[in-house]
Amino acid sequence: MATSFKRIGLTGGIGSGKSTLGQMLQERGYPLINADGISHALTAPQGAAIDPIRKSFGPEFIAADGALDRARMRQLVFNDAAAKQRLQALLHPLILAGIQAAEASIKDKGNSLVVIDIPLLVESAHWLAVLQQVIVVDCAEETQVARVMQRNNLSANEVRQIMANQVTRARRLAAADIVVFNNTDQLADLQRQAQAIQLQN
Repeated sequence: MATSFKRIGLTGGIGSGKSTLGQMLQERGYPLINADGISHALTAPQGAAIDPIRKSFGPEFIAADGALDRARMRQLVFNDAAAKQRLQALLHPLILAGIQAAEASIKDKGNSLVVIDIPLLVESAHWLAVLQQVIVVDCAEETQVARVMQRNNLSANEVRQIMANQVTRARRLAAADIVVFNNTDQLADLQRQAQAIQLQN
């Protein structure tokens, strides 16, 4: 699609280091929109998605503090494909609206490109159609499991269940224009790769 404004998608499996790379690119001056951050705001106490979730799934899916009960919802959608589709149908339009509002603000500031951090980029025909470039952060599956177990205090089986609900590593890599391999826990190595990425309109 012909445009003077360039959208660059950033994605990677859970535990790949995608968000860390996004922060590094932002520190280099590239405008960044974090779809996960928008999703978390929508499902935080008094977030715009809380009442629709309560109505669609029941009050038991809202925690005592008024936020989405993530653990309960995760368990439901892993075991019920229809529930997963219902949640996505509810959240995705709200997330897209949030991204569009953030993008409009970035354009208003005179920027010619934006990096959009999108966990489910490859799963979405919408994003593949409107992005001019895709960056994939990749690592071995064993590395993903170890990182997420440590970060989220989950068992290996729970992490593998999350990974099984994401697209395969091969599909993600097939969509990439730029691949960043982040298989060590040395931030200097990731920083070096971030510095090597040149994004131009």
